[in-house]
Amino acid sequence: MFMLRNATKYLFGNASKECIIEIPQGKLYLVRPLSPKGTSELIFKDAAASIRRTTQEYHYEIVIQRVYEEGEAELAAEGDDEDGASDTLDSDKDEKTFLLDQSLHFRSEIREDGEKVIAWQDLSGDPGDLYEFICDESIKPAEVSTFEIVAIECQYERKYRKPKETATDRQLQQFNFTEQPIPTASPLASPTVKPLTAPPAKAQAIADTPAASAKERTAMKNTRKQKAPDREKTPTVAPPSAMVPSSRETLAKERAELHLFDFESGSFILQDPSVVATVSETGNWQYWLQISGAEKEWLGQRVIADLNPVFNFEYLSFIFNHYTEDGSAYSWLLRFKDQETEERFQDGLMRALWEQLNETKWKKVNKDDQQYVLDAFQDLAMEDAPAEEDEEEEETEDDGQKSEHYDSDESEDDVVTRDDDGNVNSKLAVGYKHDRSFVVRGSKIGVFKHTPNNNLEFSTNISKVETPGGKLFSPNKVMLHSEDNNMILQNKENPNSLYRMDLEYGKVVDEWKVHDDIGVKSFAPDKKYAQMTGEQTFLGLSDNALYRIDPRLSGNKLVDSQLKQYAASSKNAFSHAATTEQGYIAVASEKGDIRLFDRLGINAKTSIPALGEAIIGLDVSADGHWVLATCRTYLMLLDALQHDGKNEGKLGFEKSFAKDSKPQPRRLALTPSHVAQFQYETKAPLSFTPARFNTGLDDKETSIITATGPFIITWNMKKVLNGRKDPYTIKRYEEEVKADDFKYGSDKNVIVALPNEVNMVAKQSFKKPTRESIAATPRQSGARRRLGRDEVVNSPY
Repeated sequence: MFMLRNATKYLFGNASKECIIEIPQGKLYLVRPLSPKGTSELIFKDAAASIRRTTQEYHYEIVIQRVYEEGEAELAAEGDDEDGASDTLDSDKDEKTFLLDQSLHFRSEIREDGEKVIAWQDLSGDPGDLYEFICDESIKPAEVSTFEIVAIECQYERKYRKPKETATDRQLQQFNFTEQPIPTASPLASPTVKPLTAPPAKAQAIADTPAASAKERTAMKNTRKQKAPDREKTPTVAPPSAMVPSSRETLAKERAELHLFDFESGSFILQDPSVVATVSETGNWQYWLQISGAEKEWLGQRVIADLNPVFNFEYLSFIFNHYTEDGSAYSWLLRFKDQETEERFQDGLMRALWEQLNETKWKKVNKDDQQYVLDAFQDLAMEDAPAEEDEEEEETEDDGQKSEHYDSDESEDDVVTRDDDGNVNSKLAVGYKHDRSFVVRGSKIGVFKHTPNNNLEFSTNISKVETPGGKLFSPNKVMLHSEDNNMILQNKENPNSLYRMDLEYGKVVDEWKVHDDIGVKSFAPDKKYAQMTGEQTFLGLSDNALYRIDPRLSGNKLVDSQLKQYAASSKNAFSHAATTEQGYIAVASEKGDIRLFDRLGINAKTSIPALGEAIIGLDVSADGHWVLATCRTYLMLLDALQHDGKNEGKLGFEKSFAKDSKPQPRRLALTPSHVAQFQYETKAPLSFTPARFNTGLDDKETSIITATGPFIITWNMKKVLNGRKDPYTIKRYEEEVKADDFKYGSDKNVIVALPNEVNMVAKQSFKKPTRESIAATPRQSGARRRLGRDEVVNSPY
């Protein structure tokens, strides 16, 4: 036992070693004791189990890695395309990782026949599902005991964010789940079992002193009785309520049940069967939500977009997020007695939210537009979706892509992770014509080649972005142009001009003065795929004007005959434009509304009212059927095709919608519980990057990509349109995602710009959002490129 104590100290003490402990041989099963899908499934017939460090302090993961026999890997590769090939021969599923957390209920067991088992819950499966690693006969019980000790200490460090040496035995006891039986990984009846390690007979009398050694813990485990003492339960606790400000006017006041999302169990827990939810005006365009019980004030907060409100009339519920002063996020649910009560509350809350965002009275909005806004914040009812077979998307922990230029063992001398000037990657432009991606980093631009095997390869570095007069600047917007041979750049210090960079020479060769009095706030291609052609003209936007820019004109480049300018008093605040393959134009504003045009110089055919938040990104499907707008906390997907009336079959770009018929908005938002978990991990509010469809001349739009903080999120269009409740998957990075887009011609690969890296990642590596996938910080892997010192500092073109 003394040797075992020294071994655990050594395993943890070697911080440079990624793997802490390993069981080198065994089999991995997925066991479903309560599921009609079957009792058990063999995942890996020959595998190794290990506990590894992650890149985040105090976070560890269980890794199960398939072990190939000689020649088996080649055989699996050859058989990938054959019918009936089993999952165990799928080279994309050679490793599974699980964040080591208390919610896994990790435990071990030894059976009467000597079989040694470690098991943990499948958090993304059905209730009762669990993974079982059946150890090889050569593995000794002491090895499994040590493995479980290490797992317990890792769970302690994750929960308390402290080294294991500070743990008391009582604190460690809460991670003991040995009393929970482990069903056999077989359809036969389970044999009689005895625990490998049992709880201590005198666990109730353990002193609250630091547990100094693994020796004592091993002794505890080897002298346990069959029944364990009650474990310490730590459900999510509601924070104290903020002070209630004085009220000018009450907009809604209704009675409801109050539930709080519990991070440990992943479910909403009833807190109070009867509370009063009040929405009131507290100042000029300031509003407050207060939840009061008979005995206490539960919570109070300002009504702002970060509430992330979702109304579900099928379940008579309203789910929202609550933020405390320290940045913590909580997800709450109000359940009303009937639909009429919920509708009254919705009217008051949405009025407050809309007025806060728009600083305009809700009563000035016409009834149709009011209903349009209310509809957008409701869950789509499941009965509205066509019946379909549940489809399982292929998932894998590691996409297996690796840039030949990326070496995870590179020293800091070989890799620059921060520029001396503090610049980081900020903008991304993906080529359509020549398989290149361009990443803006301050006044530099990195150029990366897309290889045939879906990796990124560094091509060159444009080390100085400067005006023709020699003044350095950092582009705040870029767009590829003229068969990807040119790049149009914007310098925020010169709002009335744009610059053309010749990518063959790697330098700015032209400054285009657009107009003396009309600035350039944004710009967009003449048609969706114009950058693949020699088309010279493109679109420009100012706060209140939409126009064409023609660089071939002498003097100012704005085409006067194709200018649509609105009165300055209208305060349109245009922000973004996007075009279809035919050249139809969508224009969005900071106020949140969208206009659809069939050409420049005329009034919009269709005007779509604002939901409240400013639009910070805009995309349109090639055929004009779908319009995708990005707001800070949600996306909005609009169907621009008219399905009835005299203009049936026409797009809103071509013909106006009937007065009583607006495009039905689909508000794409993360569930409030996922939002709360995101913020629980990152301590930062949602802030989506501009969302985009996948692109390709002959490809239909099947996916949507965006990011917030360290998370990339992709929505499946089929699932969205079918009203599925699980339409998105996620991938987490260690750092904030600065920009993202699909590789041209595919929805299978995503190009990602992190502050100091550029990746190409397979979409199949994205995971369903679970507590495990949200909390996990990935190891460095994938087709990523850090810019080397010579590449980002003084490298000539």
